[in-house]
Amino acid sequence: MVTLRTVSFLDSAMFREGVRLPGVFVTRTSAPGVLLLIVAVALLVPAPMLAQRGGGAGIAGRAMHGKPLICIHDCPDVPDGSTSDDGLNNFQHIMAVQATADQNGAFAKVTKDAQDAAKELQTFRELLQNVPAPSVLPDRATMLDQAIDGSRNANQNFLAALTSAQKSGLKDIIEKLEKADSDLNNQIKTLDRVLQTSKADREQIAPIAAALDKALASFQSEQLALGREMSIILPSAGQELTFNLPPVTSSIDIAGQPISILASGVVSRTSVADGHDFFSLKLVADLSDLQENITGILHAQLTRVPRCGERIQIVQGTFIPEAPASLVVTHLHYERWICPPGWEEPTELAVADGAFEVKLTASTEPNALRLTSEISHVDADGSLRDSLLSGSLGATLRQQISASLLSALQKGADLKATLPPVAQEFATIQKVQFQDAGAGRLTLVLNGQLQLSDEQARQFATQLKQRLSAQASSQQQVTSSQ
Repeated sequence: MVTLRTVSFLDSAMFREGVRLPGVFVTRTSAPGVLLLIVAVALLVPAPMLAQRGGGAGIAGRAMHGKPLICIHDCPDVPDGSTSDDGLNNFQHIMAVQATADQNGAFAKVTKDAQDAAKELQTFRELLQNVPAPSVLPDRATMLDQAIDGSRNANQNFLAALTSAQKSGLKDIIEKLEKADSDLNNQIKTLDRVLQTSKADREQIAPIAAALDKALASFQSEQLALGREMSIILPSAGQELTFNLPPVTSSIDIAGQPISILASGVVSRTSVADGHDFFSLKLVADLSDLQENITGILHAQLTRVPRCGERIQIVQGTFIPEAPASLVVTHLHYERWICPPGWEEPTELAVADGAFEVKLTASTEPNALRLTSEISHVDADGSLRDSLLSGSLGATLRQQISASLLSALQKGADLKATLPPVAQEFATIQKVQFQDAGAGRLTLVLNGQLQLSDEQARQFATQLKQRLSAQASSQQQVTSSQ
């Protein structure tokens, strides 16, 4: 929930110490536009901080839209009988049967041979429709026999070279592929026998060629299924590996204000090549607590009450989304005091109330969070307006706001706090921006990439499970003590 807090200061003895200089013009500027914005934000209905789904914390594996899905933490409902180890077992199976770099190359050759055989068959069938007499077909059939035999031999050699773990994990798929291979062999033999008959005509050969075409298509389909299971080919209908990283809460102190930032993430495998797994990475930091305490933070950071000079007191602050940026709206009370020589007490020279907006834009360079700040609007009159827009006062306040929030965001959106140790050094941030999560709730979203070797990917899954187990154990201890 985003709330607004006001700091009372007008009765402060320190701030009001001194006398007003007679005859000095005093302005008190209101900020109706900014106040209207703040009231609107205050009236928004807050969204729930976290959605609770039936899956609960843990690891679950299931098929969604025909695609095996691995989900860790806060998963969708899993089928009855699934356990918290199902997802990890599914992942370990996928990693066990995953192709090596050499197998990737060999499989490309196998599929090319099958494609060449399909082209030969297509040529044969076109010739069958166009030649005046079937007697010219045997020569072309010999080329077709050679193409299909070459494809089948390459396929059998590929299967024979699989490791024991791969043969065990791929048993069902291999059986289907072997059956398709046997059907293909039977169909090409049938075609050869018919062609060797002197009385064979086009009407006899055409349905046999069509059956051979169907058998070859089935053979190719089973080959591709094997490739997908081995992570050689990852089209849209292939294996998807998605890890929902468990949320991590970072406790941060900003000028004496305790702040909590909840960060969670999603890691999805996008491709596999040369023994490496490539993942997309998305990290979302919930800034609700930072929003709730922004007035206190600004008051602690920006307030200054010198005996002589500019005195600043923060009345109210808000931190709101303006995607892809964010806005810090600050209401302040300003006084300028002088200490004339020979006077015992300082004297108030000017007083005003105003507001200003600082626009914060997030970026990353290199692989680290940065904030660019600018004063986008000022609601004040006279010298206060000039000081905020183009003077040193506005520049100083803008820099202080940016620096204090940057420190909090860097700690709250730290990849090392959310990723397992094995992945922390291999993650790169490519894009970062603020987003509106609904009802004015502000989040910071980081998008990046993660590249792991096969062994590191296995460690990644194991370390995630260990972290989940530790969190579950900690929660049980808390529950027991209550």
